[in-house]
Amino acid sequence: MPTQTGAPPVEPGFPQNVTAEEIAAGYDLSGKRAVVTGAASGLGRETARVLAARGAEVVLAARDTEAGEKVAARIRDAGGRARVEPLDLGDAASVRAFADRVGRAPIHLLIANAGVMACPEGRTADGFETQFGTNHLGHFALTVRLLPALEQGAPARVVVVSSGGHALGDIDLDDVNFERRGYDPFLAYGQSKTANILFASELDRRFASRGIRAFSINPGAVATRLGRHMSPDVIAEQGWDQFGEIRMQTPAEGAATQVWAAIGRELDGKGGLYLEECHEAHVAGSDQPLNGIQPRALDPDRARRLWEWSERATGLQAS
Repeated sequence: MPTQTGAPPVEPGFPQNVTAEEIAAGYDLSGKRAVVTGAASGLGRETARVLAARGAEVVLAARDTEAGEKVAARIRDAGGRARVEPLDLGDAASVRAFADRVGRAPIHLLIANAGVMACPEGRTADGFETQFGTNHLGHFALTVRLLPALEQGAPARVVVVSSGGHALGDIDLDDVNFERRGYDPFLAYGQSKTANILFASELDRRFASRGIRAFSINPGAVATRLGRHMSPDVIAEQGWDQFGEIRMQTPAEGAATQVWAAIGRELDGKGGLYLEECHEAHVAGSDQPLNGIQPRALDPDRARRLWEWSERATGLQAS
């Protein structure tokens, strides 16, 4: 089944600065099971809290399980259902173990939220550049391993948290690890975020017919620990200080789009879309209308090639 990239724009008309809690108001998620990566802090923590408050059973995937347990305890104290499972997206063994534990029951919502941004050069446990390996390959491997559980939970949705930062860098499948290019943390971040969009688009194309729909989203500028490498000197070096002070959203506001992508009725029957501020949006480099073919980050041929490259890199075949 083709993606809905060519569908009319989704314009739900939410007010500016709407919160995730406001988006979820009126929804009953009883009987739904959600997995949220990076749920120990920031947008993941708020997303998990809101979904649990509406009745979903939430699995908090966290590298820092101690912090995750504190989040889960607060959710349970408020009457919700939540448990923590350890997950390091930069370690294929950790991803496999997580999927073995969590994928035994149907999953209705998978929120691929965790990520790293503009970090110093490094490698994952499996030898991939840290940002690409964590932000894209880790979530690719996790999703592929959880496909049977998602199919059991169909209709299911996968929400991949990208960023407007995808405009900072394209994907070089011949040098994703910056072995020939000089490492640039923002180019690497942009590469990983472009991959997030392409991944969601191709995931939807391949599995929509089985009841699994996928979206990529841009949460906007949010005050979380993700930007911990963004010192004033780094901001000035990039030339972003010329735009003046940027209003940072709260996590409650920043999580709105991913919660809407996960449960919004306006998105029923749709998929493969790039969303921001709770509506369909243009990807970087696009000068075409939303009902046209999007270049680069939504190009179907590039999405297919990235998927096939990711299968080879992870040794996983999605079927």
